[in-house]
Formats: sequence, C-alpha cells, structure tokens
Amino acid sequence: MHASALRIELRIPQARSLKAKRGVLRPLLDDVRRTFGVSVAEVGFQDQWQRSTVGVALVSGHHAELLKQAGAIRRRIEHRDDVEVLEVAMSYLEES
Repeated sequence: MHASALRIELRIPQARSLKAKRGVLRPLLDDVRRTFGVSVAEVGFQDQWQRSTVGVALVSGHHAELLKQAGAIRRRIEHRDDVEVLEVAMSYLEES
C-alpha cells in the first residue's frame, strides 16, 4: 500500500470576504472529491480571505499511480480561473 498527502497552497484573488472565499472553495473541493474519489479539505488559512491550503489524501497499490493521480489533481486545480496555485507539496507515508 502506498499513501501520501498532497498540500496545495492557493490564492483566491477575487475573494473579498470569507463567504466569497467559501463560494470558490466549495465547488473546487466538491469537484476534486467527485472526480478523483479522494478525501479533500481546506486545512489552512481558514480565517484569511484570499489564501487557502487544501489537503488531499491519496492511497494506491502502486507508487506510480499516486504520482499520476496527484499530477491530475494539480492540473485540474491549476486550470481553474478563480484560483492561483502558489505551492504544491507531497509527503509520503512509509510502510514498515
């Protein structure tokens, strides 16, 4: 089993309130969850209007599949017009 956590730092330039930010994030998170069948949530900057950290949990039987899925999720978010991807990091759970 291979597992990893994908952390994506976002900027939401048009958000002028937390309500507006949530209006952008909710459809984004729902889209990623529905399309890729993964757990996804906002995990940082919850109290800032134009910033967010999104966390995605990935599990697969093959390491290559994790990388493929992480790349597809990243591309899907990067192609959105309503957010800017500032940073992407991936950490791995090591099996003993």
